[in-house]
Amino acid sequence: MREREIVELLRKVTDTLPNTEERQGQNDMAMAVSSAVNTNRHLIVQAGTGTGKTLGYLVPLIASGKRIVVSTYTKALQDQLAAHDLPQLIPILERELDRTITWSVLKGRNNYLCRQRLDEMESPKQAKLDLDDTSAAVKAEVRKLIEWADETDIGDQGDLTWSPSDKAWRLVSVGSDECPGAQRCPAADRCFSEQARASATLSDVVIVNTFIYGLHIAMNGELLPEHDVVVFDEAHQLEDVISNTVSTSVGSGRINGVITALRAIIREDSLTNALQLLAHDFNACLVPYVGKRVELPFPPAIGAALVDVRLKIDQAVQALRAIDSKDEKAKQKILRAQMLSNRVIDAVDMCLTAGKSQVAFVSGTVDRCSLEIAPLNVGPSMDAGVWSKRLAILASATIPLAMPSRIGLDPESVDIIDVGSPFDYENTAMLYCAKHLPEPNDPRRDNTVHDEIERLIKFAGGRTLALFTTYRAMHLAADEMEKRLPFNIMRQDQLPKMALINAFSDDEQSCLFATAGFFQGVDVPGRALSLVIIDKIPFPRPDDPLLSARRDVVGKNWFNEIDIPLAATALAQAAGRLIRSQSDSGVVAILDPRLATKGYGKRLGSVLPPMKRTIEIQDVQSFLRQILNAE
Repeated sequence: MREREIVELLRKVTDTLPNTEERQGQNDMAMAVSSAVNTNRHLIVQAGTGTGKTLGYLVPLIASGKRIVVSTYTKALQDQLAAHDLPQLIPILERELDRTITWSVLKGRNNYLCRQRLDEMESPKQAKLDLDDTSAAVKAEVRKLIEWADETDIGDQGDLTWSPSDKAWRLVSVGSDECPGAQRCPAADRCFSEQARASATLSDVVIVNTFIYGLHIAMNGELLPEHDVVVFDEAHQLEDVISNTVSTSVGSGRINGVITALRAIIREDSLTNALQLLAHDFNACLVPYVGKRVELPFPPAIGAALVDVRLKIDQAVQALRAIDSKDEKAKQKILRAQMLSNRVIDAVDMCLTAGKSQVAFVSGTVDRCSLEIAPLNVGPSMDAGVWSKRLAILASATIPLAMPSRIGLDPESVDIIDVGSPFDYENTAMLYCAKHLPEPNDPRRDNTVHDEIERLIKFAGGRTLALFTTYRAMHLAADEMEKRLPFNIMRQDQLPKMALINAFSDDEQSCLFATAGFFQGVDVPGRALSLVIIDKIPFPRPDDPLLSARRDVVGKNWFNEIDIPLAATALAQAAGRLIRSQSDSGVVAILDPRLATKGYGKRLGSVLPPMKRTIEIQDVQSFLRQILNAE
């Protein structure tokens, strides 16, 4: 379709959908996506809050007739696409394009009930073995899930109306490390996961999360069906997710998973006890390096421990192969234990063969840590798995300053556009930098910041989302505000995230104190939110081992090339919590004087919406008073 025709089609969609209106930024985005399809050039789109980017890419891509995979970072957006956007959009496009359009959602295996695990539970003896060490509450949840298996058509955990415990769900599901695959599973013809994959194979549009797409890249394109175009929505998270999924790890937790699988089928305590001791010793070898990089080649103790683990798990695999069972359910348990063991062996081998293009570090705590191997640069993986194979559309409200180079996109092969936002930031929002406050490393800072937070919340009449870069800062501030203010002070660890956001939205005078997990995915339009406080510029941790290695590669310009772009993206995401609808108004208050006093402050400020800007708290008081009076 020509770009003009795409805009006309989009107009018909927005005229038909309820509570939807034509937006210039959305039109610009749709035309750019259409042009990308026609020219086969990758496209990065910064589409500010309120643009309607979902329709901006879905309409032209579906109209093109290409097979599409939409990859989202958050489950909330995946659910919105599946439950709201596509069911409303597809009938309109089918009528306008005069053809049938199919779509599906595909998740990781551990999101679905496992029919084989459920079949095994039918045996009282086997059920007793599986449930022997569980509480009465977990047993009750498992029984409830078994009953639900007879009622559900898709077996997707997200379709439940209640939330089972992690332990209960693990007993009725399997991860990709355990699943033997359709060809070797007797329940394959009834498998919920396989049914979802079969549906995806036949669909024009497939919705996945970015973690699944990362696994698809790591598995050399074997996980997802063939497709012409991939859309990375919430693309500012792409580098981190791909880095995680093409990485590998070995730790005591993973080894203990093998031990649990072995004990379900092997009664040779000497083998599992020896493996248990190795898991303990391996963890002890890693403890001195928790939160730090590990030089390659590995120190002798770690290298020797990896070899010992590999040899002992290989011995376990041989023991599994020697079991001659006629019982089909026992055979499946053996097969799952073999799969799990072989995956750990593969991970150990990847660790032992790690080279200069990778970095080794230890994550976790002293009680349970893991050796991680991650790529220094995700570019080669992205080029092999995406850029050289299909068209990619990357969209986000905030595009990192150095995104193309960080993810290996050749500048000559990609177009980058900013379609802005329909919101009137200049008249509805104010950006306040508390220039007078001490810098973050000043010992006077806590008291002065708490005084500032108190003043600001009083000006806003509650209705505040206060975002902090550390749990310590969050709890200190919340403790103080509970003493000083009459408003309900909520903290992020009081309730599950969505329940907490709903409670905050329902109480117009409440305040919500949270950390980085709430910098995105918080959508509170209306009167409940008039003030967003950000305690500090969210620079990445200086001691992050993976970033430390990447800084070394970049050299002396690491601050500008790595830390500034990451901080800018996080800051823009946090500030973006304020204006969520055309009628919203309020203040973003950044309690870090460096935004106004350091040379990099202008660069950070350039990624924020075009709000009025001030360093005078009296301006904030006046602006918030106007908002309160207008209501």
